Amino acid sequence: MAVTAPPLDIGISEDHRRRIAEGLGGLLADSYVLYGKTHGFHWNVTGPMFNTLHLMFMEQYVELWNALDVIAERIRALGHPAPFGGARFAELATIPESQGSPSALEMVQELVVGHEAVARTARALFPLLEEANDQPSADLLTQRLQIHEKTAWMLRSLLEG
Repeated sequence: MAVTAPPLDIGISEDHRRRIAEGLGGLLADSYVLYGKTHGFHWNVTGPMFNTLHLMFMEQYVELWNALDVIAERIRALGHPAPFGGARFAELATIPESQGSPSALEMVQELVVGHEAVARTARALFPLLEEANDQPSADLLTQRLQIHEKTAWMLRSLLEG
């Protein structure tokens, strides 16, 4: 006798779960593109700030890599498949891939823009989460916002003064 899973009933409507999963898919795509960019910059940074930026970028890409699983698992908990693959992420992401071989400070500038873009993507979901009474997704986004805004501030500090 086959056993089937009961319908998903976590107190959030199917429409809300779908819309939230789509929004989190955009956050996942932005985070993945930013991860790839940060990791590539870690490999390719040169110049007098090499050691500082090489280590800073490593801390940042490791944090981003770990966040990918958390975001994807929240999408799955909402009953939807997590998007994956370069082509799909390119469709969903608001962050462009890096072009060419930027200088160290151009890398920092691109990452500031990227972290602020991820923050905007996350922040845009809050009205939907409130409407759906989805505290776990809101908590996830609050944590991501704190990290992206702090990282953008720290990177931006390298460009000021």
